[in-house]
Order: sequence, then C-alpha cells, then structure tokens
Amino acid sequence: MTSQNTPLLDIAQATLLQPYELNTAHLDRALSGILGHGVDYADLYFQYQRAESWSLEEGIVKAGSYNIEQGVGVRAIAGEKTAFAYSDDIGDSALLEAAHTVRSIAAQGQARTVALASRPQPQALYAAIDPVPSMADADKVALLERLERMARQEDPRVVQAMAFLAATWDVVMVARSDGVMAADVRPLVRLSLTVIMEDGGMREQGSAGGGGRSDYSVFSDDVLREYARRAVHQARTNLVARPAPAGEMNVVLGNGWPGILLHEAIGHGLEGDFNRKGSSAFAGRIGERVAAKGVTVVDDGTLSGRRGSLTIDDEGNPSACTTLIDDGILTGYMQDMHNARLMGVAPTGNGRRESFASLPLPRMTNTIMLAGDKAPEEIIASVKKGLYAANFGGGQVDITSGKFVFSTAEAYMIENGKITYPVKGATLIGNGPDVLLRVKMIGNDLALDPGVGTCGKEGQSVPVGVGQPTLRIDGLTVGGTGG
Repeated sequence: MTSQNTPLLDIAQATLLQPYELNTAHLDRALSGILGHGVDYADLYFQYQRAESWSLEEGIVKAGSYNIEQGVGVRAIAGEKTAFAYSDDIGDSALLEAAHTVRSIAAQGQARTVALASRPQPQALYAAIDPVPSMADADKVALLERLERMARQEDPRVVQAMAFLAATWDVVMVARSDGVMAADVRPLVRLSLTVIMEDGGMREQGSAGGGGRSDYSVFSDDVLREYARRAVHQARTNLVARPAPAGEMNVVLGNGWPGILLHEAIGHGLEGDFNRKGSSAFAGRIGERVAAKGVTVVDDGTLSGRRGSLTIDDEGNPSACTTLIDDGILTGYMQDMHNARLMGVAPTGNGRRESFASLPLPRMTNTIMLAGDKAPEEIIASVKKGLYAANFGGGQVDITSGKFVFSTAEAYMIENGKITYPVKGATLIGNGPDVLLRVKMIGNDLALDPGVGTCGKEGQSVPVGVGQPTLRIDGLTVGGTGG
C-alpha cells in the first residue's frame, strides 16, 4: 500500500501510526480480514485530539482543563446492518481485535484483499496549526482578564462577567475498504463572554463570542472589544425591554446568527437518515416546492476557516457545497455514505462523528440561506406592525412534524415601518416546512454567524455554522408575556 505524500497524511501517519509501530500494511490486513466475512464495506477511523479550556468568573480564572484523547473506530456494513467497535489503544493487536468483532456482522464470505492506493487529496481549508501552544498560558489568562475589563468599561452596571476560552487540535485519518486513505488536521478555537447587568433591582444578561479553525491570534483586541460591546448591548437592551406581546404577526429575522432557526427547524429535516426512514417532514418530496420563490438553502462545508467547515468529512470524502433547496424547490438531502448507498444517491461529504468512539451520521456543516435583493431597511419599512428578532437564544424542534419553538435573546417591535422599543420574553412558534413558504422578503445582507455553533444529534456534538440574510416571514405565531 502507498499513500499520497501530502503534509496532512504525513502529519496523520506520524501522529497516529508511527508511535504504535503501525504502517499501511497493518491497515490493509485489518480491512481485508473484515471483507473476507461477506461484509460490503469497512473503514478505520483514527483520531488524536488535544484540547484545553479556560474559564473566568468574578475576575478570576477559576478553572482550566487539558486533555488528550486518541483511538480508532472500526466499522463494517453489510446491507442495512452496521457493526462498530472502538479502542483507545492504537496498536496492532487492538486493531485486529476490533476488526474481528465487527466482521461477525455477516457470514463467512470469499476472501478479498484491500490495497489502499495513493490518490489526490483535497485542498486544505485551514492551516494545520496546533492552537493549544499558539499562546503562552499566562497570555491566555491575561486575554480573559482583558475581555472582562473591556466589558465593565462598556457600562458600569455590569456586575458580573464570565468568559470562556477553548481550543482543540484534531488529527484524523480514514482508511477505507474501497482503497481510499485520507487525513485532516483540524484546529478550532472559541471565545465567549456572558455579562450580567443590574439596574434598579432588575438583572439581565447578554452574550457574545466567536471563533473558527485557526489559532488564538484571531482574538485581537479589536475583536475582544466587539464581543464586549455586543454582550453589553444585549444586556442593556433587555434591561429596558417591555414584555413581548403574543399573537400572530409578521416577523423580521436579523442576518447571521438567527440562521440557527433555519438550522434547527429545517436543516435537521434535510439530513439523509431521517428521510431514508421517512421520519422527516421533507421525506419523499424531492422536486416539490417546499419554500417560497427566492429561497435557496445550501450546506457548505468548503468555506475557508469556518467553524463548521471540513477539508474531508469523517468518512474521508471531500467536503462540498450541497444545494438543498433551489428557488423554493427541494433538490437534495445531506448524505453520509451508508444512507446515500441505501437511497441510491451519492454521498455529499456530510458524514460526521463526535469522535473515534462514535458512528458517523449525516450532519450539517455550515447551513446557509443565500441572499436576495432587498435592502434590510426596505424589509423593515414594509412591516406595519410586527417583531424584529435580532438574536436568538435556545430552541427545539420535532423532526417528524417540523414544529419548533425558539426564544429570542434580543428583539424589538416594528411599528409603521420603524423599529421602536425592545421586548423580552418573545418566542417564535411554527412549523419548519410551513415557515419556508411564509418567507416574503429576502435581504441582500447575507452574514455568517461569528463561530459559536454546536449541534447535537443522537448524543453526539459537532461544531457547525449558520448564516442568512435579513428575512421577513409573515403570519408567525409569537408567544409573549405582554397584553
């Protein structure tokens, strides 16, 4: 077996194979042994992860963590059946034991030999830099302290500031029974700030943050000031906000992070497994109109340096930009290899797993609604009375029915085409497929989120991104506490 002599594969083999006296011949032998038992497909997923986090509260860095995880996951597929085993020991005997375990999924078959071959590797979307040592520990503490000071300087009513800094360095390598061998080296950093403000006995909080696939140098003082400004602005706004009214009304969603509603209410319903099983509200609707004209939704894992981006997915396939909805027409789903094969379509580079100890699932990367042609000011001016949701908090969705509930973190009333006063306690209630048809105006101000998203599915969490322009959606149900 030979491998493409690329830096990523060099790093992966030096990190994952050489310390355990493994080479590609050992991987060939493990995969060939699995296939000789009537298995249709098998893969090996090696991972090394170094991670750290630092948290500040009450002006003191009170907690820090550092951990290393490594291991190998072995998967075998026969028809619709999947067998999976994993080990945190990356040695020849552990690898063969895991391979022996998964090959029991099928009866003894004809011997087949695997020979992983050299082939072109996709262009890396981010540098293979390790962010953990990219800044001295004392400087990481100073960064958190500086961010807290900036928040307090924004407004003397800030009574508490909590900051969190984290980085991971992932080295992954996939060896597949179809001869593919691919690797990725994934940096990831994140910084978040939450402030609590108090005035007249009332307390409100605000938050901000960001990050991406880079090292700590992305967090310049200008970036820190912007996080402080946004977090304090949100808390300050909610201190003077009135209770939100309830009822059906037209809603304008801000650009960027409000795309989380798109991710939850619509994105999960476009993942391949839910549609293969018929449990999604979008199942069996390829070619049908599922959204208003002008609505185009893509899942794009190829954006350079973004939190949700991947040079390869966790099955070794190059990441892609997949069009899910084109001008309102459903055109495809996000696919991993297993569901794609069972549905008779090509994988889309969306096979993702939390770690070597997890099976891959079809998952989102960066899910984005593309821009339209309306200025955001024109969209606001078109609403006689409604709600402007500038930022979101939490939410939940039922994949089968598409029903969702989202709470706003920052919202305002729109009256006679103008944003007037802030409101709090507003929730948006609706149905994913239905809400797409209620989109009336699409802004020309597409923005991506700042790099804070994490998506959960079947107990696995992975980093993701979202994005959208300003949107006007008519006839949404707003839950509120006001009269």
